[in-house]
Amino acid sequence: MAAPKDLDVSTFLDDQPTSGRQWGVFILCMVVLAIDGFDTTSIGFIAPALIDSWDISKQSLGPVMMSGLLGVAVGCIIAGPLADRYGRRLVIVISMLIVGVWSIACAFSTDIVMLSAFRFLTGLGLGASMPNAATLVSEFAPKRRRSQMVASIYSGFAVGAALGGFGSDALISNFGWGSVFIVGGVIPLVFCLVLIRYLPESTAFLLSKGEAYKPRLVEAINRLRPGLATHGCRIYTSEDVLAGSGSVEALFSPKYLLGTMAIWLMLFVGLINLYLLSSWLPLLVKGAGMTLGEAALIGAIFQAGGIFGNLAIGLKMDRWGHHKIVALTILGGAITAAVIGLNTPSMRLLIPLGFVLGYFVNSANGGAYALAAQFYPAQFRATGVSWATGIGRLGSITGAGIGATMLALGWGFRELFLFLSIPASVGILALVIKYRSSRNASAHGSDSAAQLG
Repeated sequence: MAAPKDLDVSTFLDDQPTSGRQWGVFILCMVVLAIDGFDTTSIGFIAPALIDSWDISKQSLGPVMMSGLLGVAVGCIIAGPLADRYGRRLVIVISMLIVGVWSIACAFSTDIVMLSAFRFLTGLGLGASMPNAATLVSEFAPKRRRSQMVASIYSGFAVGAALGGFGSDALISNFGWGSVFIVGGVIPLVFCLVLIRYLPESTAFLLSKGEAYKPRLVEAINRLRPGLATHGCRIYTSEDVLAGSGSVEALFSPKYLLGTMAIWLMLFVGLINLYLLSSWLPLLVKGAGMTLGEAALIGAIFQAGGIFGNLAIGLKMDRWGHHKIVALTILGGAITAAVIGLNTPSMRLLIPLGFVLGYFVNSANGGAYALAAQFYPAQFRATGVSWATGIGRLGSITGAGIGATMLALGWGFRELFLFLSIPASVGILALVIKYRSSRNASAHGSDSAAQLG
């Protein structure tokens, strides 16, 4: 293949079939999300056993629930600028090390304070890995499949969470609640070796680092498309490049301010609903008169619905319109939650509708992440996605806190499910604002281009 004189790194993947290396990045990042899903939601499955083991009230677990989610939020916010400066690959590998070490430490906790501290530290790694995995996938995906691939890796989160639900009952019954944390720590430590060996850095990031990185950039391009790039060709991007690229200030430039605020709000309220359910659903089901095993099963079914939802929404977004599909999934989740809340809880009701609810609630958030990855240019994409995820995680903390408050006030199954329609309504409003912002940004066109030659 004759190398072109000019090569646009933002489009050179678009006119070729998706390669094995691109699918490899997708699979590795999906596994990262699966590890995140297992470790993030593990406390919800452990909670009933922990209450019995430590002889504490349900409300006492509120700090544990919220400290882990606070760590995730802080990890997201810190990791974005670091990834734009040092690379997505390095941040993902280090984040998996952090998750592994501190998850194992959680297994040896002896009280609420110690477990809360260790969950916060675990959350730092979880928060750092998720948005950077999404960013890396978006930069390896052709535009025709970008929404599909970014949203689909979030099905990995649901896979991990579902495995936690299906496996936690057996682990706790045979080895105690600490065994869930041990498994959740050993897996990411082992997977780090796989990431170090096989996970590549993105060409968009390498271009943003300037002439010193051009040899690595040429090598990375040729690994994706052999013979396409040479050291003598001009390599550039037609995506936006703003002053302050890679910094938080770029998110608040006039072109991106309104869209940034809308994405933050959409993820904030979306994660209120997701983590209100992920954190407290097993306890609520058990409180409605079902067994510990049945409660874990419903929690797992909810996450299993998310697997299919995230796989489906990206494909639908690429075919039928990004904002329209996300709006329909948010609405579908609100309607399903209302149907559950207005009926008497039973396994016959919760098995099918729990799956449908998981499909809509999880996929709505997966779609929102895909919108964020598309909205920002490569020079500060990791920062944009990470900050959006971090602000969204404040919603997850709020959701966990709302659950604790509802229990303290004596609210139960019905009230929780009917409450979910309020954040969903706000999410649809934020989506409308985001849609208008994207149209305005497209009308203004690109600001400039970065190039190496």
